[in-house]
Amino acid sequence: MDAKPQMKTINVDLGDRSYPIHIGQGLLASAYQYLKPHLTGKRIAIITDENVAALHLDVLLASFEGADLIIETIIIPAGEGEKSFARLQDVLGQLLDANFSRSDTIVAFGGGVVGDLSGFVASILKRGCGFIQIPTTLLAQVDSSVGGKTAINTLAGKNLVGAFYQPQLVLADTDVLGTLPLRQLKAGYAEVLKYSLIDSPDFFDWLEENAAKLFACDASALAYAVAKCCQAKADIVKADEREHGCRALLNLGHSFGHAIEGLAGFDGSVLHGEAVNAGMLMAFEYSESQGLCKGQDVERLRAHLQKLGLTTLADLPKIVRADPEAFFAYMMRDKKNKDDDLTLILTRGIGASFIESHAEKTSVQTYVKLACERRA
Repeated sequence: MDAKPQMKTINVDLGDRSYPIHIGQGLLASAYQYLKPHLTGKRIAIITDENVAALHLDVLLASFEGADLIIETIIIPAGEGEKSFARLQDVLGQLLDANFSRSDTIVAFGGGVVGDLSGFVASILKRGCGFIQIPTTLLAQVDSSVGGKTAINTLAGKNLVGAFYQPQLVLADTDVLGTLPLRQLKAGYAEVLKYSLIDSPDFFDWLEENAAKLFACDASALAYAVAKCCQAKADIVKADEREHGCRALLNLGHSFGHAIEGLAGFDGSVLHGEAVNAGMLMAFEYSESQGLCKGQDVERLRAHLQKLGLTTLADLPKIVRADPEAFFAYMMRDKKNKDDDLTLILTRGIGASFIESHAEKTSVQTYVKLACERRA
């Protein structure tokens, strides 16, 4: 077998649950070399979706040639709608029928939907089995595959049923991003942009100059951005694994964004990253309305989104703007909230986000109403 390709490794430091994130080109063809040290049983289950399976499953399976393993593959339809109780039950049933054991390993091979669903399955199957992430989208490589958040959606809202369950390894092959549709790359970019807006204004400067290279799948730009984001998330997860403090910053734009997704019905008409792009601008606009953020920073973010053709509230289906009261009701169900308090991630400018644990609900309702009416 050929030598391992060059890569960058970032460690998520969680004591005896620490794990590496390997980032580089061409890693998929050598996947078994990286997975082998983390496998304790004789069986693995690769959970993936139809799109990823058609493009990349053969390459992943070929890497296991000659390995003394029993490999199950579970292929689900693509789309946010698969993060459901019904799909959870179906996947669990297949694994239990195959007599999957606690020493065996689930491999999530896909984007955020596959990773969230697979991780939740791994966390509850016989009270926990092995779990490895091989993310195939920009969003998953820079964000959702790292940190151990797993969940499914319900009618009440997004990611309200789940568990913290860390993987044993994340293997991010940046070459696979070249097969993503532009829409998926732009949606994934929301989570890249988020890290710059939280606390890295220099990274925002870099994105203003280089974001188009990410959409063109420039290898050097992708490697830099994925590693930058993974390191930022690893640092935050080390400091606050279960989101009792600073980890909530990673939800910049998500309170608004999750409401957008819920109102759209999780039907694929609005991708998660599209909702977050719109939600981050809303967080900046609301911060400006409260005298927290300078208008020029809001305009700089708006101009950046517009230059790259990224979604704002005005670009989304009318259903998400039709009922401001329903919009706010979704925000009040967000899992960051405590008791009857509304928690939002607000900002004092680019790279200066903060947690507001007692957001003034009347002011937020007023802003949401005006924002929806302006884009009606």
